[in-house]
Amino acid sequence: MWWNALGQAIRAAGRDAKLSEVRAISVAAQQQGMVVIDAAGRSIRPAKLWNDTESAADTAAMVARLGPKRWASACGSVPTASFIAGKLAWMKRLEPDAFARIARVLLPHDWLTLQLSGEFVTDRGDASGTAYWSPAEGRYRFDLLAEVDPTRNWEAMLPAVLGPIDAAGKLTTDAADQLGLPANVVVGPGTGDNMAGALGVALGEDSVAVSLGTSGTVYAVSAHPTADRSGAVAGFADAAGEFLPLVCTLNATKVTDTFARLLNLDRDAFDRAALDAPAGAAGVVLVPYLDGERTPNRPESRGAVFGIRTSVSGSVLARAAFEGVVCGLLEGIEALDRAGVRMRERHIVLLGGGSRSAAYRRIMADLSARQVMVPEAEQHVAAGACIQAAAVLMTRSPRDMAKQWNLGRGSVIDPDLTVDAAAVRAAYSAAAARV
Repeated sequence: MWWNALGQAIRAAGRDAKLSEVRAISVAAQQQGMVVIDAAGRSIRPAKLWNDTESAADTAAMVARLGPKRWASACGSVPTASFIAGKLAWMKRLEPDAFARIARVLLPHDWLTLQLSGEFVTDRGDASGTAYWSPAEGRYRFDLLAEVDPTRNWEAMLPAVLGPIDAAGKLTTDAADQLGLPANVVVGPGTGDNMAGALGVALGEDSVAVSLGTSGTVYAVSAHPTADRSGAVAGFADAAGEFLPLVCTLNATKVTDTFARLLNLDRDAFDRAALDAPAGAAGVVLVPYLDGERTPNRPESRGAVFGIRTSVSGSVLARAAFEGVVCGLLEGIEALDRAGVRMRERHIVLLGGGSRSAAYRRIMADLSARQVMVPEAEQHVAAGACIQAAAVLMTRSPRDMAKQWNLGRGSVIDPDLTVDAAAVRAAYSAAAARV
């Protein structure tokens, strides 16, 4: 499916540009998907994606054995069910025969890079989301993988980690023929979607990204690695040689989509309804843990609504849905600050499908009391992959390339400072503590 989708994307691009002129390609893909293949290169089982929480118990057992402080020190993160280490432990326990057949462990972008170039490689950004590669040390931690299985030769099973402007290789003849691209196309190292997103909006140390997709992410460029023993902040590396500490929530736009469906409103009408209600939603508070949550790490939790009276309106419920999602993400900004990434002077760069929502834009600005910028280009992850490809081709810094492409422009929303953001957020925190 991924290969077919890549082919469709390239053919679509060919309607607006000459594919014969393509000189480099790089892949940005969802982080923390586990792809396992056998010695013949065949997939052993369906990919286990980042938002699969089945491995929560296995991951928690590993964290308990070593302790969160040791995990954070070793790999920059306290793993949750999203991380590959826990997925491998789950597979060993429940699918031992399939586990025994594993020859290589890859991430989604690694697998696509393998199909393009024939090379078994990854990059430091995606490697940092496995819970067995150290961003601070720039190396795999096989002692952590011994918590999964001490008998396996893990070194032979893991891809080489490329630097920001290292080429994976060139397109294979078969890949070039299938995709309609020249055979001399350089293949970049690829990276995770959040790392590419940071490049695609020229994210700098004066800003923090908040991405509103089905899930939500908050991340910032940092010159130094982080090691948050609380587990709130994942200490990722970025795609430009620095670091990208990140907070991820499982519930973002799917929450507002759910409530729009319950109120039988399309997205635009739901937006308008939310903006018609007062800030604070007349005391109604939604804790948006609808499908379990990753930050805070509550995989078995469910959502809850507090403060409903008989006078409640659909508009108030709509406002509460948006505010619940936004408050959860703003707690992510505070977690980054506690982890040592200074947040005080940073404005918010709002990304993802939710950034097109007038309600999300306004409520994010008002409850954060920060300026919010929405980039002109919507396809920021794809733009970041293109920047990486160009940087590899030209042996230039990806961050310098992003600045040269002038990708940091967009519309700006100033906060309404008459909104009592502190009161709204305090009500949310109190409700979340009860769930």
